[in-house]
Amino acid sequence: MSQSLTQTRYTISEVEARTGLTQHTLRWYERIGLMPHVDRSHSGQRRFTDKDLDWLAFVGKLRATGMSVADMVRYAELVREGEHTTHERRELLERTRREVRSRITELTDALAVLDYKIDLYAMKSVSGKAQQ
Repeated sequence: MSQSLTQTRYTISEVEARTGLTQHTLRWYERIGLMPHVDRSHSGQRRFTDKDLDWLAFVGKLRATGMSVADMVRYAELVREGEHTTHERRELLERTRREVRSRITELTDALAVLDYKIDLYAMKSVSGKAQQ
């Protein structure tokens, strides 16, 4: 088989090193249906592909949004069900995007308050030193 037709395969240890996810987490993702079916070697060892690594990177982004595990699993189920679920997948992602934007607004407001307070303390520090 030519090199272009072969696919690189990674052990669970290699995926752990590449992604930062523990082997326990990788097995859990597979068990709950968040990770699509992972191929196995003749001896039963998991063999991940570049496509699996791409999926794990996407799941990491979903986690960073604060999406619930249940919603991530639902999204994974919809992907496995096929193209007829694109509308529902899009709705799920759009809802998550609205939630992320709302959190960004809240954090921006909180950051402004912190900046204001830090500036006040910085001014007090400078004026306090000038009086000494």
